[in-house]
Amino acid sequence: MTTRHHRRAMATGAAVVGLALTLAACSGDAETTPESTGNGGEGAETNDALDAALERGGDLTYWTWTPSAEAQVEAFMDAYPNVNVEVVDTGGAADNNLDLQNAISAGSGVPDVVQVEYQALPQFVLPGALLDLSEYGFGEYESLYTPSTWGAVSFSEGIWGLPQDSGPMALFYNKRVFDEYGIEVPATWDEFVEAGRTLRESGDDVWITNDYGGDAGFGTSMMWQAGGLPFQIDGENVTIDLQDEGTTRWAETWNPLIEEDLLADIPGWSDEWFTALSDGTIASLPIGAWMPGVLESSAPGGAGDWAVAPMPTYDGEPATAENGGSSQAVTAQSEDPELAAAFLRWLNASDESVEVFLASGGFPATVADLESEEFQAYESEYFGGQRINEVLVDATNSVLPGWQYLPWQAYANSIYPDTVGQAYLSGADLNEGLLNWQDQNIQYGSDQGFTVNP
Repeated sequence: MTTRHHRRAMATGAAVVGLALTLAACSGDAETTPESTGNGGEGAETNDALDAALERGGDLTYWTWTPSAEAQVEAFMDAYPNVNVEVVDTGGAADNNLDLQNAISAGSGVPDVVQVEYQALPQFVLPGALLDLSEYGFGEYESLYTPSTWGAVSFSEGIWGLPQDSGPMALFYNKRVFDEYGIEVPATWDEFVEAGRTLRESGDDVWITNDYGGDAGFGTSMMWQAGGLPFQIDGENVTIDLQDEGTTRWAETWNPLIEEDLLADIPGWSDEWFTALSDGTIASLPIGAWMPGVLESSAPGGAGDWAVAPMPTYDGEPATAENGGSSQAVTAQSEDPELAAAFLRWLNASDESVEVFLASGGFPATVADLESEEFQAYESEYFGGQRINEVLVDATNSVLPGWQYLPWQAYANSIYPDTVGQAYLSGADLNEGLLNWQDQNIQYGSDQGFTVNP
């Protein structure tokens, strides 16, 4: 998880080239996998076909940046020795997307199975670059995954991948700093803002959190957590409303933090950021459930200081959003789609594979793992012995439904710093930046042939 988010932040610009090409194209383990449930009909037939493909064997190429990939594939080939899977480490999401789009456009070198972030799936689905897995009975697997992650892979009347992980947001906070300054864990966003004021009034170099206005993934997750639904997509018809009730709620709450200079101007994933997390300069982070592994590996000085709590709320009702996460998909150009689908089924829907993934620090999208007593009872030494997964699983169950990403989300993210981010630089109303972002997205989407209605 650390590798994914770090590398993604370092390579945002590269994704834009791949996106432009995409839009131009528009002009097993029996205990977990549903194939073993004994259901008759089409599902049984497709499972038999996938099982036969595994027995027949063949060669596959798998593109991914997941740290656990080599170990997962090794376990797969031990179970299915007739199949050879070549793993290609693409380094991160942005490089992965660019390389994938280039291969698709060239018509050669396309992998059979590829990792794709949830937010990037639409830009590959619309031009037909991914295989609809409905034809292989993958609709049976819905109950294995959380509603938010399943919703991220099933849209436009198809199933375009299987979820790998999830990133429900929670509030990670430095308990030592909070205790030192007499701050209670904020239950509401108003209390969060007040905590920010308390820290700055101390005169010390300590901040409630960092946000420099350059991370669109954080911004969209915060809109989502506030109940915003600014993007509505129906095929090539797109509605953008960055002044809907939820998005405005976030902007009005976040404005005082910007206007009163209560946010540390420290870019995420920088050396300065990790140092600030280690020494308490940054006192909290609203961020995805994959964060524990990042803190443990990259902010060792904070060991024993950090804790995790639910996201602050707007109205007292538990609510959160996904922040990050990815799926695996089968490409439409795969020369052996049946075998590729069978491998994908094992990769993200078998106990054996998911266990290897979790051992590498991943946060699961599979309901059975999230609900397991062992997972929830885990006591993190870094977090002072806290059962952090209990909080994070509760967050999974509080993700608000209905969120959609733009079909050109990678491009939208690339212009976020120059639109929304400008409000941070000038101390202006965040809504002005959101309207600027909206206008530029409307123009861009229209130029690409979408029907965009603000």
